Amino acid sequence: MKGLVKKVSTFLIALSLLFGFITVPVSAGTAFFVIESENTRLSSELQVVTAIYGQPKPGYSGAGFVWMQNSGTLTFDVTVPETGMYTISTRYMQELSPDGRLQYLSVNGMNKGSFMLPYTTVWSDFNFGIYKLTKGSNTIQIKGGWGFAYFDTFTVDYAKLDSLIVAPTLSDSQATPETKILMKYLTEVYGKHIISGQQEIYGGGNNGNPELEFDWIYNLTGKYPAIRGFDFMNYNPLYGWEDGTTNRIINWVNNKNGIATGCWHITVPKDFNSYKLGEFVDWQKTTYKPTETNFKTANAVIPGTKEYQYVMMTIDNLAEQLLILQQNNIPIIFRPYHEAEGNGGANGEGAWFWWASAGAKVYKQLWEMLYTRLTKDYGLHNLIWTYNSYVYSTSPAWYPGDNMVDIVGYDKYNTVYNRYDGLSGVPNEDAITTIFYQLVDLTSGKKMVAMTENDTVPSLQNLTEEKSGWLYFCPWYGEYLMSSANNYPKTLKEL
Repeated sequence: MKGLVKKVSTFLIALSLLFGFITVPVSAGTAFFVIESENTRLSSELQVVTAIYGQPKPGYSGAGFVWMQNSGTLTFDVTVPETGMYTISTRYMQELSPDGRLQYLSVNGMNKGSFMLPYTTVWSDFNFGIYKLTKGSNTIQIKGGWGFAYFDTFTVDYAKLDSLIVAPTLSDSQATPETKILMKYLTEVYGKHIISGQQEIYGGGNNGNPELEFDWIYNLTGKYPAIRGFDFMNYNPLYGWEDGTTNRIINWVNNKNGIATGCWHITVPKDFNSYKLGEFVDWQKTTYKPTETNFKTANAVIPGTKEYQYVMMTIDNLAEQLLILQQNNIPIIFRPYHEAEGNGGANGEGAWFWWASAGAKVYKQLWEMLYTRLTKDYGLHNLIWTYNSYVYSTSPAWYPGDNMVDIVGYDKYNTVYNRYDGLSGVPNEDAITTIFYQLVDLTSGKKMVAMTENDTVPSLQNLTEEKSGWLYFCPWYGEYLMSSANNYPKTLKEL
């Protein structure tokens, strides 16, 4: 590990973010472009008004504001001097629903996603995010989806991008020397290059060949990825078996000079009520889905409950493997309890996994339990803690805190699902730069942001033109990497 910086540099994706390639003037306090909503092109459903049901809404600018009752579109054009990254925002009021009201944004005919305008009874600003606009005229459109909002103005301005300079300070003050070396390397790379990664299949997948994806990458590009993703799911107290994961991590880091990252699809018994602690449970009778179990996650953070005892058993199983890694001087980018928020919501209503089904508060308690148990009770200091986030309005509520997180991750699956470009059956090479900078803002730029899972790898052009500074990407295994519907071989070679 002492030669990590020298060794891993040979695995770096051949990509500089070229932060000086596209220059955008710095705003001097006045926005580049502001348009009154009444001056946009309005669909027939929309009205320009000064009051709602006879109640004035003072504080708007111009001749009035646009009232979107349900659906409709507001469209305007903006001419920019150079291709670059710009922010799009609105001044609005939304006093109907505390849960927010849905709006869609499109740029140059391309749907850029859905947004929930927060509840506010006073004129407020809402930032749709950072987008690439091309030199010349660009068309921007807001479309209501059960909108029920009032729009005063729209603003387009030069994006003030974060410097992406992060201190190499780990949340664990007792981190091992090897972990500190790896963290230092990651912070030095961040914002300048993007590290390539690849997730391996767990257990006996690929007919017992965990090298399938890695051989495929090497045969295509002549290189192996720098980061290899592992899964500790089979080290569990139910049906646990030795699938060689820990030994493969040791081999990858110590013999192949790579970087390891690990997730943890830890399962619970489907019939937890009948389960007796310590008994064998066939894997087919286990699950990580909250809809398939009567396991009560809220009880998992209460000492003395069966759920709490079970979670402690899972942590003990995991710690045994992590201790082996530490004894071999191996640091790992550790990503537990991932994809917690799922489809969104602070109370667990969108959860895909049992560890999030009781909501954000319990999830953070569960994270702290794990962090404390591993670092303090087991003395594990070889972990770079990675938290999987989203960019919903409720996402900040799930964040465990700077003192227990080193990297913020995002899992990009937008080739089949969550796709906004109107295409299907082909890769989606969008760099999702807006999401990247939203996640940077989640910690005010104090933590690095990585694409911890993905289907399509973003194109070199999109990554560079949009200054999208993902620390690394890591395609999921199988067809997520190798299918031509998910990745263009030409792009992978170019990267």
